[in-house]
Amino acid sequence: MAWLSARLLFYPTLAYNLLMERWSSRRWFDRVDSALILGALPFKSMTTQLVEEEHVGGVITMNEEYETRLLCNSAQEWQEAGVEQLRLSTVDLLGVPTLENLHEGVSFAVRHRDQGHTVYLHCKAGRCRSATMAAAYLIQVYCVTPEEACERLRALRPHVILRPNQVSLLQDFYQKVCEPEGCGGAEPEG
Repeated sequence: MAWLSARLLFYPTLAYNLLMERWSSRRWFDRVDSALILGALPFKSMTTQLVEEEHVGGVITMNEEYETRLLCNSAQEWQEAGVEQLRLSTVDLLGVPTLENLHEGVSFAVRHRDQGHTVYLHCKAGRCRSATMAAAYLIQVYCVTPEEACERLRALRPHVILRPNQVSLLQDFYQKVCEPEGCGGAEPEG
């Protein structure tokens, strides 16, 4: 049922996001740190800006294929622009990434960071699915608690929404990556 609702509401909620970006203080994307950008759908028209101005070398797509088919670059088009894409499909609205997807996405982002690239992490609005992944990145890279990661994201993007099931997943992620060995992460960038 969530899958059907997500499909039916995709274009109306995308239109809402476009209006909010135009008529409110919302930005289409925000830099989380020097290597990660959290944002909404990267439209094809944004490719040059993302690659040349933001130095994007990797894209993590948290959308299902139908959400990006018409408006965004395909994996082949990203590749032609010199960008590697990782798709970790997650149902919109109430979907939660898997723990395995969090590990895979964070590893992808860290690998690109180590290569000197920026990663553009997105879902439809950059509020829920991709924000969960961004919080996992902050947890692993800076060894902050899930609460601290969520607070940092909300300070950057006030419209971020992390629901209880997403926070619970982040608690599980935190226990796997930070608690066994203690914190050894870097200080969060400003």
